Amino acid sequence: MTRLSSSWCAILACLFLAWFADAKKVDPVVSKTTLDGVPSELFYFDDTDTILIHDAEASNVFRSSDAGASWDRLKDVPENGAWKLIKHPYDNKIAYVFGIDTDHWITRDQGETWQKFSTESPPSLSSPLVSFHAADSSRVLYHASDCEGWTCKDATYYTTNGFETTRKLRDSTRMCIFAQSTNVFDSGIDAEEEDRIICVVEGKYSPLPKDFRLVVSDNYFIEEVEPLLDSGRTVPGVINMAAVKKFIVAAAKAENTDELALYVTSDAKTWHRAEFPAEHKLEQDAYTILESTNYSIQLDVMTTRPLNPMGVLFTSNSNGTYFTRNVEHTNRNILGLVDFEKVQGIHGIVLVNTVENWKEVEDTIIGTDRKIQSRISFDDGRTFQNLKVGKDNLHLHSVTEMRNSGRIFSSPAPGLVMGVGNTGEFLKPYKHGDLYVSDDAGLTWRKALDEPHIYEFGDQGSVLVAIKDTESTSKVKYSINHGKDWESLDLDEKVRAMQLSTTPDSTSLKFVLIADKGTGSKVEHEIISLDFEGLHERKCGEKDFEKWYARLDEEGKPDCLMGHKEYYLRRKPDADCFIDEEFKDPVRQYEVCKCTEEDFECDYNFVRSGDRTECLPVARLSVPEGECKSADDTFKGSSGWRLIPGDHCDIRMEGSVDKEKPVDRPCRDTVKVPASGEVSHEPTTFDSNSYREYYYLERTETSHGEDETIILRTDQQDVFITHDHGKTWEEILKGESILAIYPHRYFNDYVFFITGTKKVFYSTDRGYTIHEFEAPVPPNTHRLQIIGFHPQKKDWLIWTGSKGCDGFGTDCHAVAYYSTSLGDEWHSLLRYVRKCQFVADDDRAGSEELVYCEQFKDENPDKPLQLIASENWFQDSKIYFDDIVDFATMSEFIIVAAKDEDQKTLKVDASVDGKTFADALFPPNFRVPHQQAYTVLDSSTHSVFLHVTVNTLEDHEYGSIIKSNSNGTSYVLSLSAVNRNRHGYVDFEKMQGLDGVAIVNIVDNAEGATTGEAKKLKSMITHNDGAEWSFIDPPAKDADGTSYDCKGDIQKCSLHLHGYTERKDPRDTFSSPSAVGLMMAVGNVGEYLGRYKDGDTFITSDGGITWSAAKKGTYMWEYGDQGSIIVIVSESTPTDVVFYTLDEGKNWREYKFTEGKMLVEDISTVPSDNSRNFLLWGKETSSGSDKFATVNLDFTGLSDTQCFLNEDDPEDPKSDYYLWEPKHPLQEDNCLFGHVARYHRKKPDAVCFNGKKIQHLHEISRNCTCTRQDFECDYNYELENDGACRLIKGLPEPDHSQYCAANPEAVEFYEPTGYRRIPLSTCQGGRELELTGQVHPCPGREEDFKKKRKGISGVGLFFAITVPFAVATGIGYWVWRNWDGKFGRIRLGESGPSFDTNSPWVTYPVAALSGFVAVLAAIPLLAASLWRSVAGRFGRSGGQRTYTTRSSFARGRHDYAVVDTDEGELLGDESDEDV
Repeated sequence: MTRLSSSWCAILACLFLAWFADAKKVDPVVSKTTLDGVPSELFYFDDTDTILIHDAEASNVFRSSDAGASWDRLKDVPENGAWKLIKHPYDNKIAYVFGIDTDHWITRDQGETWQKFSTESPPSLSSPLVSFHAADSSRVLYHASDCEGWTCKDATYYTTNGFETTRKLRDSTRMCIFAQSTNVFDSGIDAEEEDRIICVVEGKYSPLPKDFRLVVSDNYFIEEVEPLLDSGRTVPGVINMAAVKKFIVAAAKAENTDELALYVTSDAKTWHRAEFPAEHKLEQDAYTILESTNYSIQLDVMTTRPLNPMGVLFTSNSNGTYFTRNVEHTNRNILGLVDFEKVQGIHGIVLVNTVENWKEVEDTIIGTDRKIQSRISFDDGRTFQNLKVGKDNLHLHSVTEMRNSGRIFSSPAPGLVMGVGNTGEFLKPYKHGDLYVSDDAGLTWRKALDEPHIYEFGDQGSVLVAIKDTESTSKVKYSINHGKDWESLDLDEKVRAMQLSTTPDSTSLKFVLIADKGTGSKVEHEIISLDFEGLHERKCGEKDFEKWYARLDEEGKPDCLMGHKEYYLRRKPDADCFIDEEFKDPVRQYEVCKCTEEDFECDYNFVRSGDRTECLPVARLSVPEGECKSADDTFKGSSGWRLIPGDHCDIRMEGSVDKEKPVDRPCRDTVKVPASGEVSHEPTTFDSNSYREYYYLERTETSHGEDETIILRTDQQDVFITHDHGKTWEEILKGESILAIYPHRYFNDYVFFITGTKKVFYSTDRGYTIHEFEAPVPPNTHRLQIIGFHPQKKDWLIWTGSKGCDGFGTDCHAVAYYSTSLGDEWHSLLRYVRKCQFVADDDRAGSEELVYCEQFKDENPDKPLQLIASENWFQDSKIYFDDIVDFATMSEFIIVAAKDEDQKTLKVDASVDGKTFADALFPPNFRVPHQQAYTVLDSSTHSVFLHVTVNTLEDHEYGSIIKSNSNGTSYVLSLSAVNRNRHGYVDFEKMQGLDGVAIVNIVDNAEGATTGEAKKLKSMITHNDGAEWSFIDPPAKDADGTSYDCKGDIQKCSLHLHGYTERKDPRDTFSSPSAVGLMMAVGNVGEYLGRYKDGDTFITSDGGITWSAAKKGTYMWEYGDQGSIIVIVSESTPTDVVFYTLDEGKNWREYKFTEGKMLVEDISTVPSDNSRNFLLWGKETSSGSDKFATVNLDFTGLSDTQCFLNEDDPEDPKSDYYLWEPKHPLQEDNCLFGHVARYHRKKPDAVCFNGKKIQHLHEISRNCTCTRQDFECDYNYELENDGACRLIKGLPEPDHSQYCAANPEAVEFYEPTGYRRIPLSTCQGGRELELTGQVHPCPGREEDFKKKRKGISGVGLFFAITVPFAVATGIGYWVWRNWDGKFGRIRLGESGPSFDTNSPWVTYPVAALSGFVAVLAAIPLLAASLWRSVAGRFGRSGGQRTYTTRSSFARGRHDYAVVDTDEGELLGDESDEDV
């Protein structure tokens, strides 16, 4: 019986084994589901078979709970209601479906059920939608768009209970994140700081990116602070922010550069600027933060043009502050993706692709085939080696050619790596690649399958799955022995694979394939589930695993990295089993190593030496308390090295290296060399008689380096450069005849050097390196601008050259070309042009390629100029005007001066979008003959000041200034008889940095001047933007302390100042935007303005209210260190001294800068006025050589201490600043424009320097009640002697109901009262003079009117009346900070008979302009000269220096020199001969 049983058992065992052998051959289970659209999002809930997919086109979400075998649409979410699907990154049960409006849904059970929640506002389209807290899934930030009518502003909301309730976090946010945004963030955060949130927000009083700020709060923005990012200063212009492993990184960008500054924190408290090697800079849209480690940031910086992107890979130290170069010539694409990937689950293994023929690629634009090679590193990028298939090199396609979702090469499957590529010398096109596999983390490779495939890893690498990528197929390939052998799975139909996926941890035996089948209109989308559990492999046992080390050294032994060796217990490749432990991640194990050199990095405030063998200090060393009694002592200090944080090496192990041991350091290393207390100078003499032009190429606040660069061209056409503000000069471009220098108007680092041929030299790094390109034709000789620049694309140029000008040049004409590759390639625009210009603007949608050209009709120079525009490089074009005088672009506006059809009058048209123009219509009796003139003055206060020439008699010119309301639709008289000169310049100047203050000179004997009498000028000042003017109170005594012999009232005795019309350079302004409240001028005390040479020099420090005499005689001046230093030098007489003040002019000190004498023609400093170096320009007179010379004046020796500013507590007694409040002289409460503004000003007695640019405006402390000073006369009203505004006899009241038509959302309007609020005023309550008339409903809004009148406030109606219509951005403090405001003029028309001074429109200039003149209301006037004079450019002497050398000109455009010259030729200048 027993024997029978045994035999039977043997038979059963054989049958079972046979059955099991057959069972192993069973194919995986295939399930298919047809989809309506291609999923835009697919994700698994971690450690489950639950998947969600999002069909973005249909706005539906589907769920599968069986790894994709079956699918259901979410029932709790309305059909077509799912705008976005987002998975919580730190909670595997939570996901969100966001609707496009305010209804959204959340699941807390992996999608099984969904609960609706609502938000106050719809989601933002411009910011990341949500931000998560890594430690608490119930805390979420939601970025929304708060809209009122057509106006939307981003805001951030927060929830602390998973969207059961939400509250507003803050308005005007650009992005916000929790400090704990990653689960590896080195909290160092106290319990009360766990709610710390960091936001990028708009500026306090500006919505422009240049003023974006970084702010931090620990209590959901009940309170907020702005952290100190750089040298004890806050930093404006923060445009981006990201959490990267244990770091938070913020990027800031200043104006006029695309260079970024990167700021890093690892504790959300202390920030440091990241430092890169000097030859590399970080540019906007030219860097990529790569997958980083827990102990460093890895970042790729583009080093070439965008069309040929290559980069350099940098790795930071452990605190993210110092970056070193790892890999040169990395392969990038135009999307910013970089061929760089770490092998998942193993420290230190990196695959990267580099370009071998990088030089060839750099030197061409596009079309050069890259020779790409793949490299692998096993020591975290310290060294790289080739990938090997036997003896052959292997190259793999990487991130730039991503074909599947997720990682390119690896997964959590230990050591398994796959990729598509080829063997040989270089990487071939993807379609010629094959699939390769490595099971030793990339050390060795073998071919897996022919042709490209997409692939996935399952069961910790036990199963590899792949499907052809470049063609339709019905076969899925799979391998169960690490890719040595492959079997096929038949899908029964051909499909085109789009995505292959499995669980994120690669532990599952189930896969999902998204594919298409069919063609044309019969294309169907499928999602196919592949279940390999049906293979019935046995479960692996202990003997089926091996101890696999992740990294091996050159000898094949386990290698150490970060102080440890890594290994996994991994299934053997040929083991006949499955691990079958779904959702159980592979466990990484460690063996500790001894410490070696590689385990240490430079300590904080130390950097590697050039040979990388030492760590050298970059700042003063701190001294332990009680040490260093004298400079000759020593102390135990840092060795300069520290163990890399996170490194596990054991310093106690035999043979360990300990580089952290303190070393003896001399105490003298801790003592900073004290400031000398002296000014120094450095003269340079040139072998020339004069200079033609010079330009500052100023570093912006986010630029790297410390240089202060100037480019100079002498009268010998030699070009010199200095990087140290004139201490040393170097001649460049020797042997080349440089006829003109063109710094880039919008990017400070770029400068172009024009020759008389097609050869053009240029630099993109402030002159450190010079390149060249060939222009299509030689530069024009028609006095036209040669190079035009694009406001946003630094490589886009317009070249205006000449054709047909050889010999007698009978057909000599100007032609325009464009390049989008910095001159590498040129394409024709138009012939017979006078000017072509990019008119792109951020607020002008679709304007990137919009170009305007002035072209002669029928290409005939004898015919009128037409204005032609194109958005596709003149493949198509549109004629906007048939007969124009000129056009100008000013900020977002385009102004055209055109002749009427009868050619007897000149009209102005304006456009905002660059496509639609509207007339600036004048009243019937306001006709301007085309040869007459009016000048658009600079406007920085939301109103246009327009100077209308009344008398055109040469050298006797004057006119009236009229001022617009806030939307530019009506003008009133501001002041009569204002002086101007023959060139169109007007004695009118706004104070920079302080809104509402302006100075003019009036012609007191206007009637006599009309008949040829010499003009008698008087100066007047306004403190409320032209609403009221007064004579300037004179100082009591002159600079010598002698009382002025000036008697009578202020009509007979006042201060008079020489203005624009008498300056060598019309941009030598009174003030500087960085020196708030300070002005200097040359003038005299008396009844009238005297001769310039008889004048004295005056100064004010309170915005022009009180003045004092600075020096007897005429001086030139410059502001330095944001006004803390003012330097003056005698004008027109040889001198050997300058004078300077450190206390706003209270005391002046003399400094002798030469043993001989020098005739100083100019004094300059950097355009921002933030340097402590100055430069004198002139001629030596004592030697008799009359040679041109410069002298550098260096004031850095006066102090080595940066001033302390406490933004959070400006009254801090330790602060070196005080808060200054400007005011109106007729008001006692410091109210100006309806509010009290407070500015940071350095205390005059503080012995320190400003250093990094400070934000002068601290706050608007309060709004004031309205007074008469907040109002001006309304349209058709005039100011009477008693100060009242009365209707002009014979003129109608303005029709305020027109506002309703222009603003469809308006409910009501007031009848005119004769007053309108000054556009800048924000007063509330009090004497609201414009709200005392009768109120009426807008047509069709009667019911709304009734509801509103139940409780309307005066302030609300004020906004209803004064908000600028159509294109206005509203009333705001930010206006004054954001004007483009160069201090020039736009003159429209000239010459011919004068107006009748009794003409009604001159006496009462109440021009009611059409709606689109609103574009004039905020224009930064004058953008640039409209052409360049070849005579001036190619033959100007030092005595006629170009108008771009002075810092005052530079200040005009956001503190930087816009380098167009000859602005004396202004818009609309037209002579009689042209009629």
